[in-house]
Amino acid sequence: MSRLARIRAEAAGAMRTFLRRRTAVFFTFFFPVVLIVIFAGLVRTQGGGGAGLFSEPTGYYLPAYLATVVLFTPLSRVGSEVARHREDNRFEKLSTTPLTRAEWLAAHALVNVALIVAASLLLVVALLLTGASFEFSPWLAFFVPVSSVLFCGVGAILGSLAEGQDGAIAASNGIALPLLFLSETFVQPALFPEWFRPLLDVSPLVYFSRGVRAATFPEAIEAAGSSGVVATNAAVTLGLAVVAFTVGAALIPWTE
Repeated sequence: MSRLARIRAEAAGAMRTFLRRRTAVFFTFFFPVVLIVIFAGLVRTQGGGGAGLFSEPTGYYLPAYLATVVLFTPLSRVGSEVARHREDNRFEKLSTTPLTRAEWLAAHALVNVALIVAASLLLVVALLLTGASFEFSPWLAFFVPVSSVLFCGVGAILGSLAEGQDGAIAASNGIALPLLFLSETFVQPALFPEWFRPLLDVSPLVYFSRGVRAATFPEAIEAAGSSGVVATNAAVTLGLAVVAFTVGAALIPWTE
């Protein structure tokens, strides 16, 4: 069996497992839409260019809504899956097969990318229904899947180091929640203390937010002055994805 065939077989099994879990399907596809209904449909944004929460036009927050699936889905799913495989000694069994740890992680990353791309399309449609205005950019086809791989790698790291499945889920949520609000998503940088703003660069999600916003929100593109801001954040995101995937695959306990 070739490497591609092994990855395809593992990915097919992972996809079937996901589809059997109705709760996972709901939170992956419909929970982010509920957020849009609440914040973009009911709360509404002001679009006045102020410094308060939700003071920007709805299109400004496209990276924030996409981040709910780009960040939470791979962290929780891959983290809990690695921890579950550890507890059930599945990695020991897999180590006796031709499948490698990198191939296993690649298969699960592919499944997550497919799910996140589908969920992102649903989010875009939901935002358009609220009257949001933003530009469709080909950069979305880069940032969404590459960032998904990035957080699949981080999820694998958490699942490999956490004490059990509950610990992996707790660690995923403990990391994802702060990142969601400290990565120039829902909260504008101007709302943070001046001394704290340089620390935003530590978040891997911030490069996704900056890149997507510069590529899709007209005012952000104007402020940037060129597409260089998009390309720079894309390069950083790609580099982080390679590092996270490599480290995550290396830490998977293939044998105990």
